[in-house]
Amino acid sequence: MTLVAEGLLLQIDSKSRIPKYQQIVDSIIKNIENGYLKVGEKLPSINDISEEYYLSRDTVVRAYNLLREKKIITSVVSKGFYVNKAVNSSNSRILFILNKLSNYKLEIYNTFVNSMGSDNQVDLRVYHCDPQLLINILEENMGAYDNFVIMPHFKDQKATHTNYDKEVISCLKKIPKGRLVIMDNYLPEMGDNIACIYQDFKMDIYRALEEAKDQLSKYDKLILAFPNNPIYPYPKEIKQGFLNFCNTHHFDAEVLDKIYPDMELQKKDAYIVIDENDLVSLVKQTRDMHYEIGKDIGVVSYNDTPLKELFDITVISTDFELMGESAAYMIKKHKQEVVPNIFSFIDRGSL
Repeated sequence: MTLVAEGLLLQIDSKSRIPKYQQIVDSIIKNIENGYLKVGEKLPSINDISEEYYLSRDTVVRAYNLLREKKIITSVVSKGFYVNKAVNSSNSRILFILNKLSNYKLEIYNTFVNSMGSDNQVDLRVYHCDPQLLINILEENMGAYDNFVIMPHFKDQKATHTNYDKEVISCLKKIPKGRLVIMDNYLPEMGDNIACIYQDFKMDIYRALEEAKDQLSKYDKLILAFPNNPIYPYPKEIKQGFLNFCNTHHFDAEVLDKIYPDMELQKKDAYIVIDENDLVSLVKQTRDMHYEIGKDIGVVSYNDTPLKELFDITVISTDFELMGESAAYMIKKHKQEVVPNIFSFIDRGSL
């Protein structure tokens, strides 16, 4: 059905599987792009569209609310809805979806935004490892963006990390592959014909520790501080990679859920620490006992930061800037390939 109402041309296809509210959103955005609707121009009322197109009020309300969230339209009490901003069709609109906010994730995001350039609009959403929240975000925005960049890390009902969620995979497959970039975590269920830049958590730590094997060989025991975080669980593959390395190379190994206060620190122990608060606690306790880091106690931190570089902390880390740059490159060049990101051992003397 096509109808002109107050300068607005809506195209609603009753046979399409695209939700009617999304068709309204897409039509209004297209009208603004094509210049049929100008900034400040009034839109038909919810009742007018509902009656003209035989749609429920709830459908129209949902469409208008989505447009208001994107600040494309605005509402004025007792007056109606108005076009709030122009939409430039030559620019790409990208939704960047993180599983959590952290310094590392924000570094990737900022690098991505800078690499895409100022001509592109990049919006940020966070779903806190909640699969249903991610699905809701995608369904609400499916037709509002040109590209989606998603970091898929989920937690199951036991609050442990999982790489798989059937409903999320089904939702992701609704996004045309040329418009989707998967970052940080590989989802085999999505296939290889997709844009993906990822960490191989199990093999990354295994290979990085192999690079450090000569330094590690002077220690009697390797200890991994692997946090038990029910809100943002860490990939269990990190722990598996650590244990595989220790088993292969015959290191005595122990896994702790955190660095405890008043640890039983012993000389010739080496710690691989993931959480930054654990790192601070370990370094402080080591100094309190007058042990020398890099000689009496070995310290390796997971994921690099400028402060760790400043304080000469040895790290095993992916290259966050490269990940952001790679995702931007894939969008700009329309690349669809699965690529592991660089993960390195950086020796600064604390091991």
